Amino acid sequence: MHRQYHRWYSRSLGRDMELLQYGHGGPPMIVFPSSMGAFFEYEDHGMVAAVADKLEHGALQLFCVTSVDRESWYNRHAHPRDRVRRHLQYEDYILGDVVPLVRHVNQHHAIGVTGCSFGAYHAMVIALRHPYTFTSCVAMSGRFDITQFLDGYFDDECYFLNPPSFLRNQSDDHYLEQYRRNKWVLVTGEHDICRGDNEMFSGLLHAKGIGHALHIWGFGSKHDWPDWQPMAAAYLP
Repeated sequence: MHRQYHRWYSRSLGRDMELLQYGHGGPPMIVFPSSMGAFFEYEDHGMVAAVADKLEHGALQLFCVTSVDRESWYNRHAHPRDRVRRHLQYEDYILGDVVPLVRHVNQHHAIGVTGCSFGAYHAMVIALRHPYTFTSCVAMSGRFDITQFLDGYFDDECYFLNPPSFLRNQSDDHYLEQYRRNKWVLVTGEHDICRGDNEMFSGLLHAKGIGHALHIWGFGSKHDWPDWQPMAAAYLP
C-alpha cells in the first residue's frame, strides 16, 4: 500500500502541520482524528488496516490530518471566543492547505470527509459549511453539538459552527439544494453513547429533505475503535 508522510508550515495556524496519505487513487477522503488526536491515530487504531483492500486496489485514498483541539475546543484556559477563533484558523488550514494537496495528488472530482467521535463533528461541520468542496461525509459515532465547549458563550460564529443550531434553521436554497445532492452517512453503535445524537441529527436532515443513511451497527457495538473498524470497511468511501 502506498503511504506518504507530509509536513509543512501552515500560515493559517502559525506552525508546522503533519499529514499521512494512504493509497494511490480512488475517491479521496480527509480523515479527522478523534478528540485531540493526531495524524497517525487512524493507522495506530487499525482503521487503515480495516480498509487496506480498498486502498491497495485504488478504490479509496485517505488523507489523515492532525487536530488542534487542545488549542481550540478543549483549551479551557482560553476564552470561548478564542477557542472558536482557533477552530476557524484550523478550518482555513484544511481549506487552504489540505484541499489543494488532495487536488494536486488526486484528480477525482469529489472530496469526502470522515471521522470517528469528535472527528465526526469536524467532518460534519466542514461538510455542511462547505458543501461544494466536500460532497460526501461519513460520520461515525459523532456528537454534533459543541455548546458544551463554550461555557455558556454563544455568538453568530458559534451558531454557524454548531450543526444542530444552523441546520435546523437553514432555509437558503443555495445550501439546501447542494446538501440534497451530496452523500451523508451517519453510523453509530447500538449501545453507543452517541446513538441518540445520531438519531436526532438524522431527524434534522430528514426534516430538511436531505437524503442520507443512518446505520445502527449491531453486534453489541459501543463507542470504540474495534467497532469503528468494520464500520469503516462497510461505509467508506
